[in-house]
Amino acid sequence: MKKSLYRNFCLVLIISVVASACTVQKSPITGSKRAYGYSWEQEVQIGKESDQQIQQQYGVYNDDEVQQYVERIGQEVLEVSHMRREDTDPKYRETEFYFRVLNSPVVNAFALPGGYVYVTRGLLAHLKNEAQLAVVLGHEIAHVAARHASQRAFEQQIGQLALLGGAVAGEELLGVPGQSVLQLGSQAAQFMFLSYGRDDERESDQLGVEYAAMKNYEAADGAGFFVALERISDQSGQSIPTWQSSHPDPSERADRIPELANQWAEKGYQQNIENADAYMNIIDGIIFGDNPREGFSEEGVFYHPDLKFQFDYPDNWKIVNQPTLVAAVNEEQDAISLMEIDGEADSPESSVMNYVSQDGFTVQSQQSTRQNGLDGYQALATAKTEDGTTYRFLVYAVMYDGNIYRFTNYSLAEKFDGYRDNFEQTSYSFAALTDQDKLNREPVRLQTQKVDQSNALSSFVGNLPMDITVEDVAIINQVEADATVEQGSWIKIPRR
Repeated sequence: MKKSLYRNFCLVLIISVVASACTVQKSPITGSKRAYGYSWEQEVQIGKESDQQIQQQYGVYNDDEVQQYVERIGQEVLEVSHMRREDTDPKYRETEFYFRVLNSPVVNAFALPGGYVYVTRGLLAHLKNEAQLAVVLGHEIAHVAARHASQRAFEQQIGQLALLGGAVAGEELLGVPGQSVLQLGSQAAQFMFLSYGRDDERESDQLGVEYAAMKNYEAADGAGFFVALERISDQSGQSIPTWQSSHPDPSERADRIPELANQWAEKGYQQNIENADAYMNIIDGIIFGDNPREGFSEEGVFYHPDLKFQFDYPDNWKIVNQPTLVAAVNEEQDAISLMEIDGEADSPESSVMNYVSQDGFTVQSQQSTRQNGLDGYQALATAKTEDGTTYRFLVYAVMYDGNIYRFTNYSLAEKFDGYRDNFEQTSYSFAALTDQDKLNREPVRLQTQKVDQSNALSSFVGNLPMDITVEDVAIINQVEADATVEQGSWIKIPRR
């Protein structure tokens, strides 16, 4: 049953084919031998296979110019890293690296073993120049080069399956199977980024500054980004999660980065490249925050303008919207409704029956339905986990506009009757979206401009989109809300 619940969402199923074992190999950083949880060849395979799932779960940001820009800066920083030095083992030097921008509003960057580096559009919105991007990308390259994930696997005496499975799953939200589903996407990267120890992060900061400085970037500028992170985490009620205790404090990192940059200046590395003009021109028009075209919630209804559907969800339930699914979770976090497009079934009936025909399920009833003019099918079923816990399911599928949408509703068996009305309300309310106001909803985008005269930040802000404050604008510009923006400086303003 666990396999059936996780199969489409959890990277564990991909990396489980790679055996976990201790191996001794040279470190790309020091050149000396040390023990790792798995070999470099395994790390490359993990990264290759997991990369496809990361792209599927997040979605890659749909802007070729932005993607190519990040790829170019990443490759330039990579050139001076330990992964490309003459005395480095050829198996490392010849490993190809990939740099991707993910379609997530969360401010984050992370790396997979074997050469896969990711930044979110949310992170790009909070940087102010190319130098800061170079430090961030250098930090993530360092995680790969230092093989931190493999080190952690060995040190904790756990295999890669448990390590990366936990990293992708993130914090537990539900006491029922499938809790990891809710953490894929925005939270997955956050947890993966924080899964390293403080020493790992400090080493990556040190190496990230080294790599940026060697390319003549003003590496000390990276401190401004960590100041912004601290302000983000201090804001209450924000969608961006606070830094966890295992991570170095952002203020500590903001203080340390200029010190590290100065060490490389003393070694003769000139650090004078910011490239603010190039950076601001690239991110001009980038989507800021959640993209309503991909779904949004309003007064107890979830709307999807691009796919033209809507459905209700119960009061006080939380919506988690990911590229591959939408989940509604109750306050007690012991009931869940997952909606996804079934790309394999050819009818609502086959979608439902394929799901409840998996090992461990017992079908109690099944029937055709018709709700809101749409043909559907549903089944009630129970299933047991390996530890003997019983869950009860209402699985409902409906055909609409060429797609089959399936709702998988479940809770502990003894609590199911108390939630059944909620499950039926959510599933049966699925309908065509016809409200033009909702269909025409557009995302907020950043407008970048170089100011031609000094003035207060507030004078440039004007009318902001709903839920965006002057403090938000100040944070993305790495200034205080009452700051004066000097002539010739760049600013970013969210506009709809």
